[in-house]
Amino acid sequence: MKKTLVIALFAMFSVIKPAVSQTKNDIAKIENYLNSVKTIEADFVQNASNGNVAEGKIYIEKPNKIRMEYGAPTNVLIVGNGEYVVYNDKDLDQISNIDYDDIPATMILGNDIKIDGKDIKITSFYKDAGTTIVGLDYKNKGDLGTITLTFNNSPFELRQWKIVDPQSVEIAVSLYGAKIDKPLDPALFKFKRKSSPFNLKKGR
Repeated sequence: MKKTLVIALFAMFSVIKPAVSQTKNDIAKIENYLNSVKTIEADFVQNASNGNVAEGKIYIEKPNKIRMEYGAPTNVLIVGNGEYVVYNDKDLDQISNIDYDDIPATMILGNDIKIDGKDIKITSFYKDAGTTIVGLDYKNKGDLGTITLTFNNSPFELRQWKIVDPQSVEIAVSLYGAKIDKPLDPALFKFKRKSSPFNLKKGR
């Protein structure tokens, strides 16, 4: 369950048609959105193909800061402060640290995303009047599959992300009531405990 939640965190949707119809304008719109959005606050629902369902609240502040608060019965808190991602199982009172370098899907949290066909390339694309769906493949992704992003077209904003984990479980995270570029409290991205994991030496 822990591994599934962590992958869902960064992996920011349905069957996608082959990438045959995207234009330079479509690619530019996706790049501009991912690079220009500074903060996101939203409710989320996470669905996995193995039947697991969870929901909660997500906060993103670029670059590389994220907080996901899972509600009961999951009771998990995930916080990334730009250096470490901390996974806190509240029921078990257990904490794990994850190095950003070990999670290639953190590309979603960056400010310099370039879909150039080299480091990041489009593997699938679909667009209709209301929705744009794009599958992105990227270098150094490890065992993770393609990440698929779904956007509303009007206004153009991220609605869902999907990824397949190394166990072939498909995980989709859908956003609801998103507030874009709203100032966020810096304390959201700080994990506090008697001995904070963010003070530990960085490493694998």
